[in-house]
Amino acid sequence: MIPQALVAASTKPLLLSILAKREESYGYEIIQLVKQFSGGHLLWSDGMLYPVLHRLERQGLIASRWGVSDAGRRRKYYRLQPTGAQALEREKQHWIQVHTTLIELWNLEPRLT
Repeated sequence: MIPQALVAASTKPLLLSILAKREESYGYEIIQLVKQFSGGHLLWSDGMLYPVLHRLERQGLIASRWGVSDAGRRRKYYRLQPTGAQALEREKQHWIQVHTTLIELWNLEPRLT
């Protein structure tokens, strides 16, 4: 089980990365994508996701719109803003530096998978 502090620290880069891969997405789909991309190691809940989405929206990194699903339900869709794409590039550099430092300290061979 991944410690909650590490899960919390990774929410911003994960959300920005998911929205960078898609034109837009909605909460439940984002939760499922995190589960899928992490191989089931990161399990997010609504209560964890939506405060982060709202914070990123207040910061101008993402935007939202109300829409209707194929089943006719109202749904809030989120998309990356240009400032969010810039923030994602900064996040990538930070996480690569942390990863590189740990690889070095632990005398491990870097893996890309």
